[in-house]
This record gives sequence, structure tokens and C-alpha cells, in this order.
Amino acid sequence: MRLHPVPVLKETPSQTAGPYVHIGMTPNFCGITGVIDADPGITMLTPEAKGERITITGRVIDGSGAPVNDAVLELWQADSTGSFVAPMAPKSNSVPAFTGWGRQPTRPDGTFSFETIKPGRVDGPDGKPQAPHVSLWIVARGINIGLQTRLYFADEAEANAADFVLNKIMDPRRRDTLIAKRDGSTYTLDIHLQGDKETVFFDF
Repeated sequence: MRLHPVPVLKETPSQTAGPYVHIGMTPNFCGITGVIDADPGITMLTPEAKGERITITGRVIDGSGAPVNDAVLELWQADSTGSFVAPMAPKSNSVPAFTGWGRQPTRPDGTFSFETIKPGRVDGPDGKPQAPHVSLWIVARGINIGLQTRLYFADEAEANAADFVLNKIMDPRRRDTLIAKRDGSTYTLDIHLQGDKETVFFDF
């Protein structure tokens, strides 16, 4: 006889990231100090980092056209020579003056901004150089799984036209959702989560 029968447990229901994801990932930005010295990924550069200094900025916009003020974006990229910092990565950078990774929250108006360097070209799955790009990961309240996309540079038109990943997007008009426009040293790309201008997201 079982004195304390164990009930059958059901699978935990799927949950979204919740309304506090940006607080947990960037507490100092949200005014919660004393937990960690600095939010991870806030700074990507050191004085020793080589390459063209640029700013990557934009807005995260929901399906109704409203700014998303509680999103967090992570940026991953190669350095200016097309090398990665991680020791196990192909063409790893032996002098990691540049982290290759950043994390930024959106502001109340949905804007984000990364101070970084323009990346070099890395080899694609076909062995040919990909166009310069950065990878972005976006999470926010209401998103079950982080969204993955890329940002390419408008002044790299020739490289973009031959890029392995961009050419996998069948509708050329959709490729434009990944191309950041340049103004001086600033590249701007808005991320549309839904709607007519929805950004292309990838299932890696």
C-alpha cells in the first residue's frame, strides 16, 4: 500500500520571457545597482581594438508600429580582419582587444545602440567570403524563443549581392529588412517584429 501516492505531473506550460527580462539581463541600466559592477556586454571596445569605429543603432517595433521599450539585443560579430575572439573559433583572434559580443537594452522609445567596429568578411558555408555583417539576438516580453537575425551594411552592395545567406531569402525585397543605412559613422536598422515590414528572422 502506498501511503503517499505521487500524482502524475504535467508538463510545465510554455512561457514567454516575461515583463522583467530586461531587468534581469541589464539591471544597472534599469536602476538596480550593487548586484554587479557593470551590465555584461555594455562595452565591446578597448583602446587597443583595431578597425573602423562605427555605431549600430535602430529601433525595435512591434506589429502595431509601437516601440518595444523592454527588449534586449545581443550582437555577435567578427573583428575587422574577419576573426573571432573565442579561442576555439575558426581564425580565432589571439589578441582579444575586441570582445566581438555586446548586449544592449532598448530605451523607452524602442531605440538601441552599439559602439563597435565594422566587421571583416568571414567564410560562408560554401567556402566563399560572406558580406560583412553582425548577428543579432532579440528577446522581449511576449517572445517565447529569442529571435535571430542579421544586419548587413548598405555600403557593401557588391558583397551583399553575392552573400550566401542573403541569397537564401527568395524575395529580394525581404533582403532589404536586413540592410542598415549609413550616415557618417552610424548604421541604422529598425527591427520589426511583425507586420508588413517584418524583419527576416532565421531558424539556426
